[in-house]
Amino acid sequence: MSMMYRGTVALITGASAGLGAEFARQWAGRGADVVLVARRLDRLTELARDLEQRYGIRATPLAADLALPGAGAALRAELDTRGIRVQTLVNNAGFGSYGPFAEQDPAQIDRMIQLNITAVAGLTRAFLPDLVADGRGALVTLASTAAYQPTPAMAVYGATKAFVLSLTEALAYETRTSPLRVLAVSPGPTSTEFFDVVGSRNAVVGRTATPEQVVATVRRALERGSTPASVVSGLGNRLSALASGLAPRRLALTVAGRALKA
Repeated sequence: MSMMYRGTVALITGASAGLGAEFARQWAGRGADVVLVARRLDRLTELARDLEQRYGIRATPLAADLALPGAGAALRAELDTRGIRVQTLVNNAGFGSYGPFAEQDPAQIDRMIQLNITAVAGLTRAFLPDLVADGRGALVTLASTAAYQPTPAMAVYGATKAFVLSLTEALAYETRTSPLRVLAVSPGPTSTEFFDVVGSRNAVVGRTATPEQVVATVRRALERGSTPASVVSGLGNRLSALASGLAPRRLALTVAGRALKA
């Protein structure tokens, strides 16, 4: 079965800006209805209105703090109440921080783990059975090139993205007999609000891509005859991830620490 857009619904988290908004544009541009989830309802409403006017699809903005416990189940219950069935889930919401682990705000660490790990697992568990049963769409999770080696100065962020990459690749195998496409995408630096939240340009390693480029990479992977379990966006990033996997762990750690100016 080929990847479907028209006649399906895509749930996109972190949709108020950056990659999430671009996922919404590219899916809506191909005829998919979209459910837009983030904390900033004003931005979601503005984006939803633009997508409906531009593409003639249905866009549903939903304000939710996915870092709260039980957020995945609560969102599923809300969509059930509204009679909305989802064929594609894009787990895009997440954030990072920069600096020595011992100096990080404990509350910020907890929130990062809750959003980057717990919410991803919870949302995926809430929607995966229906995604598999329908089979027309995809499960997409946003990992990172930080997932391929330890990341000093971004220790928690890199660890959360390693979890996301591992989880998604395992789910791709578990669902291999279904037509559902399961993909983890690992971008490098991307021109979004991410680094404003991180608070340091030291976290920028390598060439910066645009959201359009990253989402186009995702679509190409999903539209292949056989979708890979994971893909790294950008040739330079792919080579770097490959080198990290081949290098001794200690060397990969040292290189990452120097690149991040840890």
